[in-house]
Amino acid sequence: MKKLILVMVLALGISQASNAQFSFGIKGGVNYNNNGDVTFKTAGNDVINGAKSKSGFHAGLWFRGKIPVLGLYLRPELVYTQVKSEYLYKGSNTDYDFKKLDVPVLLGTKVLGFGNVFIGPSFQYIIDDNFSFSNLSSDDFDKFSVGMQMGFGVEFGALGVDVRWERGLSKSEAVFVDSNSNVTVDNRTNQLIFGVSIRL
Repeated sequence: MKKLILVMVLALGISQASNAQFSFGIKGGVNYNNNGDVTFKTAGNDVINGAKSKSGFHAGLWFRGKIPVLGLYLRPELVYTQVKSEYLYKGSNTDYDFKKLDVPVLLGTKVLGFGNVFIGPSFQYIIDDNFSFSNLSSDDFDKFSVGMQMGFGVEFGALGVDVRWERGLSKSEAVFVDSNSNVTVDNRTNQLIFGVSIRL
């Protein structure tokens, strides 16, 4: 059902864009992600607070079409993202990283002819994740989640630069296990995204 909703939203975005002035291109950039707490459920509910942001990257495709009459545009995207967060527990650093496909569906408007502001949902599908603590192995994680993106950008001809904030809205967790521990990571994204796009 969730996959069907994702496909329908993407199809709607593309169909809306095809009925109006249409453009597309490629994009890429860096991400600074900050996940939520980590809980050791079988070890007295110890909690690791305050993940330290570490840089990641993204690359993908974007499409944009003007919405007739309203003066707005719809911009669906298909983006591969890899992000990482660092935790400190009892003097030891450990990384949590994951790879995902993002499908933001952004509604925006032009400002002063060269700038733009936008907001919209982001549908996320986690491909893989890894928690480098002890000898833990992945047991279960929520692959599909929904977030929100908002931001602003400027365009100089075919070149665009934008800054976004993304926050996961739906509950999303990853569970890792070994013989002694059961570790749960709140993997809802909370990140700053700096991107460069090129119109083809």
